[in-house]
Amino acid sequence: MSLTLYNDLTRKKEPFVPLKEGEVSFYSCGPTVYDYFHIGNARPFIVFDVLRRYLEHQGYKVTFVQNFTDIDDKMIHRAHREGITVPELAERFIAEYRKDAGALGIHEPTVAPRATEHIPEIIDTIRKIIDNGHAYVSGGDVYFDVKSWPKYGVLCKQNLDDLEAGARVEPGEVKRDPLDFALWKGEKPGEPAWDSPWGRGRPGWHIECSAMSSKYLGETIDIHSGGVDLLFPHHENEVAQSEAATGKQFVRYWLHNGFLLIDSEKMSKSLGNFLTARAALEKYSPLAIRLFMLSAHYRSPINFAPEGLQQAAAGVTRLRNCRGDLDFAAKNRAGDNSGFDMAALTAGLEKLDADFHTAMDDDFNTAAALGVLFEVVHLINTSLKDHEVLPPEFFEVCRRALDTYDGILGVIGPDEAEEGSPEDAEIEKLIEERAAARKAKNFARSDEIRDQLRDRGIVLEDTPQGTKWKREI
Repeated sequence: MSLTLYNDLTRKKEPFVPLKEGEVSFYSCGPTVYDYFHIGNARPFIVFDVLRRYLEHQGYKVTFVQNFTDIDDKMIHRAHREGITVPELAERFIAEYRKDAGALGIHEPTVAPRATEHIPEIIDTIRKIIDNGHAYVSGGDVYFDVKSWPKYGVLCKQNLDDLEAGARVEPGEVKRDPLDFALWKGEKPGEPAWDSPWGRGRPGWHIECSAMSSKYLGETIDIHSGGVDLLFPHHENEVAQSEAATGKQFVRYWLHNGFLLIDSEKMSKSLGNFLTARAALEKYSPLAIRLFMLSAHYRSPINFAPEGLQQAAAGVTRLRNCRGDLDFAAKNRAGDNSGFDMAALTAGLEKLDADFHTAMDDDFNTAAALGVLFEVVHLINTSLKDHEVLPPEFFEVCRRALDTYDGILGVIGPDEAEEGSPEDAEIEKLIEERAAARKAKNFARSDEIRDQLRDRGIVLEDTPQGTKWKREI
């Protein structure tokens, strides 16, 4: 089975065939950096990170572009409120985005362009739209002429009459039609501005993505993704202005993830249920958040609630315990064992591998893929339980399977040894002291050390081969 994706442009699943064989151009809308990104934003960042990883796993060379919107009304208002410049605000929250995204295991994009660094490209795109008869200058502003573009609504599947019913003209706008949207905004006192053929001003939000995606990915790109809340008007406007500028199809596959709900309600500041990713990371393990986000199909809504996060944390613990037990056994229980059926194990893992890829190929169904990963864990745990000695190749193939799936899903995380915690040597020393206390039948000291480590989130497990330890998730 080859990869199929649900294309919002056609409203159906389609086989994925990139424009260039072996290469994928992929644009995903990034954050507006006026604050910490909220947990709803984390969902598209995580799920489309997984799609990118899977495409790379399949052998594609992926150019993944995710932008920073570093100039807009929200940024201007907050910078004024704090008495700093917009660039200073942007620098702060770009750094904070990278900190939280890194904690959630989100890979850095191939290119992370900032809107303010692409003013010439934005101006050039607007000039092309004007020259092609689909935009007009009004005062110091430039507006896209929606009525001049017969295909407007192709992505959101609504006609102009329905769209116009909900459109409005904001104070200060001098556009011909309520549906028209700003490509360039004339300078206002106290706002950042750049020179342009239409006077000093700044770009509109929608045009930024069109200009940046075209610069780094070309005039037609394979995949464009984002949250479903961006489908209209942002992505609809991107389609119109990009194709009006180039005369070519803008995006071949449009992907949108479903809403993230907070206690079964859409997250919003007005309801008081707004939660930043930073606040969520203070309450929950980043691995648990990541597994939770992947536990439902990306197009379905998902409810961010404590029960779901607790289940996800338990799932992460099971995955990490399996890998830890596997590595511990590889050091202490490997040997010749003619009684173990490697052929049966290999066949079982191959069947599960086919199931994993079938799930991912079906519109990257991460929920089903996670189910397969837990079946792999069950197979490994059963083998470890039933056989005291196992052949070295058992450990090799099982570890390879876990590493492969974690390389795509990113829900197991680094080994304890790879985490490089300065506590590790101290923990090992305390475990050695505890072993000596037990040998001397000083059980009070042994229990004291166990309790001390437990209070620090370190769980001990005594086995015939020695004491294993792991951090609680």
